[in-house]
Amino acid sequence: MSSDGAGRPERREEVEERADRRLRRRYASERAFRTAGLVAIAFSLSALGALLGSIVLDATGALTVHSVRLELDLDPAQLDPYGDRSPDSLASGNAAAVLRSGLASEFPEVTGRSEKRALGELLSVGASYDLLDRIVAEPELLGSRLEFRALLSDDADLALRGETEEGVDEADRKLSGAQQAWLASLSERGRIENHWNLRFLTTGDSRDPEIAGVQGAIRGSFLTLIVTLLLSFPLGVAAAIYLEEFAPRNRLTDLIEVNINNLAAVPSIVFGLLGLAVFLNVFGLPRSAPLVGGMVLGLMTLPTVIIAARAALSAVPPSIREAALGVGASPTQAVLHHVVPQALPGILTGTIIGMARALGETAPLLMIGMVAFIVDLPTGPTDPSTVLPVQIYLWAEAPERAFAARTAAAILVLLGFLVTMNSVAVWVRRRFESRV
Repeated sequence: MSSDGAGRPERREEVEERADRRLRRRYASERAFRTAGLVAIAFSLSALGALLGSIVLDATGALTVHSVRLELDLDPAQLDPYGDRSPDSLASGNAAAVLRSGLASEFPEVTGRSEKRALGELLSVGASYDLLDRIVAEPELLGSRLEFRALLSDDADLALRGETEEGVDEADRKLSGAQQAWLASLSERGRIENHWNLRFLTTGDSRDPEIAGVQGAIRGSFLTLIVTLLLSFPLGVAAAIYLEEFAPRNRLTDLIEVNINNLAAVPSIVFGLLGLAVFLNVFGLPRSAPLVGGMVLGLMTLPTVIIAARAALSAVPPSIREAALGVGASPTQAVLHHVVPQALPGILTGTIIGMARALGETAPLLMIGMVAFIVDLPTGPTDPSTVLPVQIYLWAEAPERAFAARTAAAILVLLGFLVTMNSVAVWVRRRFESRV
């Protein structure tokens, strides 16, 4: 039997009661810790869900678009100015006049010149491009009557979605009261259609939000990442193999390792300044090209690849090296035939994660001129181009309200790329781990 501080013996019941109290306090602390963890996870998931939900909700304005069905008289005099039905003649036709005439036939009471002009402003410039493409593809339609789905302007599209300009005087609004009445009349007669905006994924940038797309930015990002991979992966893996397996331990290698770790923490805009000073000003490489962007991002990703590859190589058990050397393999054979295959899952995972980081970079690409307005779709690494993060930046700064939806939709495309690349990293790691 124990005694208390005053020397009095303690009963067993008191000892057990104190032990029970301490045990209950420990259990209570554990429950509080778990509860705090669950609350933190729930808060994080709710914040992430709210963010993704708001992006998806805003992106619906870009993923769908409004059009109006019109009955068009395809006048050869307007759509075939040269009269020979050649592609050059058909492509230079006055499609806008044909579309305005078709829309005016829906409102015969509109006779004034200014009213007709205001009525024609409901149509997008993309409607003219679509009609010309249709005529070039099917010249036999000339002289006939065609039911055509004409794209509406971004202001008309926003009005049909109920996004009105609050707090703006009638005279300063994008759409007048008469234009809104015409849209309401077309909607009541079933002439307005809301359909998927596939143009957003198949076309390049434009000053008009309703015909702007991300295909140019997607191609630019793909070409830039290809150049980044070709530069950072072989150099990074080779440097990691040398430093981890063959380099002697001296002050020079210690200095190299310190500098690699420091380069991994350098702000990305510094690499953009390096690309501007060296690749553009010294070597004269083309501005706003995926080639230069990939070289800049390759230099930025290189330390990450080296660090990840070295970590994967050091994780290989020394017994594998010793066994290979014991059966007569040279040091180079032991590394290349036994160590590297074992470390390959970690090397590939680190490389893909580094590439995903490069995909989301904006600052270094702004420094080398990839912020330019590019309409044409790039076909090679030296063509002028932009990338998805820069495209998002440009649209976020645009004054037109409809570009807000395009910005959200482009963010979804970028997130899709990042999720895909990280999923590929997980799949590659599991596949190679099962093979080795």
